[in-house]
Amino acid sequence: MSTKEKIEEQQSVAEKEGNLNEIVLYNDDVNTFDHVINSLIFACEHTPEQAEQCSIIVHYKGKCTVKTGELSDLKPRCSMLLEAGLSAEIV
Repeated sequence: MSTKEKIEEQQSVAEKEGNLNEIVLYNDDVNTFDHVINSLIFACEHTPEQAEQCSIIVHYKGKCTVKTGELSDLKPRCSMLLEAGLSAEIV
């Protein structure tokens, strides 16, 4: 593969990734692990294991990306998390 082909491939991947947004969940001192886990399962369609791992990351790191995708898919999911009393935003 030539250098030009590599650069074009990298640009193509970057363009595809550029259209994606993320829901970032933030830690708080209010919600229980169970509530966060259940909310992620419901709103983001996580598996129980995935939701548990995200809740642990949020607890220890302060935040975690819990869903990546197109804005039109993420908006209703983020709204569900906010309605559940969680702190989240789309970035």
